[in-house]
Order: sequence, then C-alpha cells, then structure tokens
Amino acid sequence: MNYAIYFNNNITATGSERHTFVGAKILLKNLKLMTMKKIILIIVVITLLANILSAQNNNTDLRGNLQFGLKAGANFSNVYDSKNQEFNSDFKVGFAAGAFLTIPIGKYIGLQPEILFSQKGYKATGTFLTMGYKFTHTVDYIDVPLLFAIKPSAYVTLLAGPQYSFLVKQKDVFTSGSFTVDQEKTFQNDRSVLCFLGGIDFNLNQFVLSARAGWDLQNNNGDGTSTNPRYKNVWYQATIGFKF
Repeated sequence: MNYAIYFNNNITATGSERHTFVGAKILLKNLKLMTMKKIILIIVVITLLANILSAQNNNTDLRGNLQFGLKAGANFSNVYDSKNQEFNSDFKVGFAAGAFLTIPIGKYIGLQPEILFSQKGYKATGTFLTMGYKFTHTVDYIDVPLLFAIKPSAYVTLLAGPQYSFLVKQKDVFTSGSFTVDQEKTFQNDRSVLCFLGGIDFNLNQFVLSARAGWDLQNNNGDGTSTNPRYKNVWYQATIGFKF
C-alpha cells in the first residue's frame, strides 16, 4: 500500500521515494557541516598567517636599533686621470671584508661607521718595443668610512659620506713574455687618502646586501702635506653582511 508524506515546502512523495528524500536531506546536512568546517578552518589559517606576518614585519623593522655586523664581498676597481688625458686601463677584482655599526638617530636617519680591508688597483696591457706586456697594480687599504644613513623603509638604507683609506701594501707585477718584474712595498699607515663613498643597503631580516661606489679626493703624503693626485682610484663594491 502506497502512502504520501507532505513536506513543509509543499512537495509530496510516495512511500517508495521516502528513503531517497531522507538520504538527500542527510547528505545536504553533511555537506553544509563540511562547508562550515572548511570555512572556519580557512578563517583560522588566515588569522594565523596574518599574525605571523605582522609579527615578522614588526621584528624586521630594526631601524631604531643599535646593531653590529660583519660583511664580505668584492671590489671592482680602476683608476682615472684627473687631467682627462688618455689613460687606458682595465678593472681589477679585489677582496673586501670588515665590520660595521648602525647607530640610529631616530627611526629614519642615523650614522654607519665601518672598517674594512679593501683591495683596489687596476690592470693594463699594451706593447713595449714590439713585445706585448701585462701590468697589474694592487693596493691594500684599511678603509674607514663614516656614512650618514637615510632609512625610508625597513628594507632600504641610503648611505653617503667621507672615507679615509690607509695604505697598507702596494704590489706591482710587470710581465712581458718570459720576463717578470714583481715589486712589493709595505707601509706603516703613514699614508692615507680622503675619499667619498655612497651606496645602498637592502635589509633582509638579519642579512644585508650592500652596494657602494667610491673615488679618491685627496692624498695625505705622510709628512703633513696633502696633494690632489692625478691618478685616482675609483671602485664599485658589492658585499653580503649579517647583523647580530
């Protein structure tokens, strides 16, 4: 015997269809529960991620902190003639490494003194008495820049300022065929060079990617006099550092 069940939405079904409708209602209910659980889970995950990112951003904004760091990298150096006469030379790669200190003056400006071992110089090739030659000039300095820092964001620092470079050692190598002349001279920090330096730091949590450009301004001859050198060092520097 067939019978009918009346639903609140005015849909009728025969007894043979009753289990189908009941199963559909149970499935729909379960789907709604699963959907709600997923929505709640997504909300919880988004909330946790937002809190983590917010905490990370707060931790990485170290502009107001006094920090010490170490860095190392390479110089790409050459010389230029201040009298603008023709002088052909090639860039030379040298080692650079040292330490730095960030001193905040408020949140957006500060000072950054550094001290580095820095290799500069140049390479040249040519012909002398119909024979080709190669000349390499390498100078080792202790560089002491005092940079003024502008910090527009937690991730970028702009820097510029004077630098004193103390000459430690000079090495010249002249090679022509099988003939080589190697001359080396050391100094007792009695000769220094006043330079100008500018650059940018990219702050990635504790790591720092740095780029610099600098050039000589004036020589200190070690006897109380100073001169404007004709041939001046110019260099570009790239380093990676770590702040403690």
